[in-house]
Amino acid sequence: MIENQKIRPAQVVGPLGEPLTLETLPPPNTTRWVVRRKAEVVAAVNGGLLTVDEACERYSLTLEEFASWQRAVDRSGMPGLRVTRIQHYKSLYERQQRF
Repeated sequence: MIENQKIRPAQVVGPLGEPLTLETLPPPNTTRWVVRRKAEVVAAVNGGLLTVDEACERYSLTLEEFASWQRAVDRSGMPGLRVTRIQHYKSLYERQQRF
């Protein structure tokens, strides 16, 4: 029986190196998504603190929206999450893929 249960960590390392727990994640009613909060949610999912489905439900995100945050972090780190820089990083990434 124990093999079938998912073991979750009590905390994961956040984007700035700080420990993240379910209590220290952004509140579920968050409406203003700054770079740090987006990165914390991505780090929580990547570290196993939340599943993708739980994060989407908790924060009322679409799967596509969360996936775009995850891609931005993978490609460009936290700066890639800045709304004003998305197009810049997207075109930079596309140019890199051509070569």
